[in-house]
Amino acid sequence: MSQQTQEVRDYLTDLQERITSTVALIDGGRFVVDKWKKAPGESLQGQGITQILEGGAVFERAGCGFSHVKGPRLPPSATQHRPELSGAPFEAMGVSLVFHPRNPYVPTVHMNVRMIAAKPQGGAPVYWFGGGMDLTPYYGFEEDAVHFHRSCKTALDPFGVDKYPRFKAWCDEYFYLKHRDEQRGIGGVFYDDFSELGFAGSFAMTASVGDAFLDAYLPIVDRRKNMPYGERERNFQLYRRGRYVEFNLVWDRGTHFGLQSGGRSESILLSMPPLVSWAYNRKSKKGTPEDRLYKEFLVRKDWI
Repeated sequence: MSQQTQEVRDYLTDLQERITSTVALIDGGRFVVDKWKKAPGESLQGQGITQILEGGAVFERAGCGFSHVKGPRLPPSATQHRPELSGAPFEAMGVSLVFHPRNPYVPTVHMNVRMIAAKPQGGAPVYWFGGGMDLTPYYGFEEDAVHFHRSCKTALDPFGVDKYPRFKAWCDEYFYLKHRDEQRGIGGVFYDDFSELGFAGSFAMTASVGDAFLDAYLPIVDRRKNMPYGERERNFQLYRRGRYVEFNLVWDRGTHFGLQSGGRSESILLSMPPLVSWAYNRKSKKGTPEDRLYKEFLVRKDWI
């Protein structure tokens, strides 16, 4: 393992532990720690740590996984923007999380930070980074959206004032359900195939995004976790979770990368909610909080 790879790995495992230990204190529950390793002879080699909390007081399901894998050739989902690396052996590592809250007034959150390295035949290793975080509310609160986006901007501004607007627009474009003509949530920031600051600068920017996650999300959880709710709000939460499942299985590049490369399905699919529902052609009545979500929050807008 190269010094650069070890540096990234050490950061990622520490980030996972910081996040899960903090969230466990807030929830009062316990993350189950599942350390896994790919069996010899499989096309993909490597190991990881999947941590998951289920049935908690605050989080119905909270999954946070670290993985570090190597494979003989990059899958198609990773080379669509880098055709010159098609067929190259690769190494990938990252931390990915999705937290599904119990209270419908607390939004679901996703965060991912990762590095991929590939070695084309006869060439030097090529490194690039990706990551971001995004928020998916069931009931919209402007102060929550503003806080989340401001936290993302603060994390990125030291690396160039262009980064937040670029990655915010990229997030809006990426977390979009084309088959529904609908945004998944209020966005955040997203970037991929990033190496323009060199290894050190690109890694530092990615670490800044990862480090910003708790400050971006936990104040929102604290504001909303004890709000009273009933069957109506719970049913709408389960219905909207269906959109989350649709996006992750149909459009998400990370999910496709993991499955196409022979990754560990149980860890890749930790983003799925524990309960979800679908309804045929459901419409929200005008003027309701559910209708307001669609009209005021599931739209592309400048929150700050």
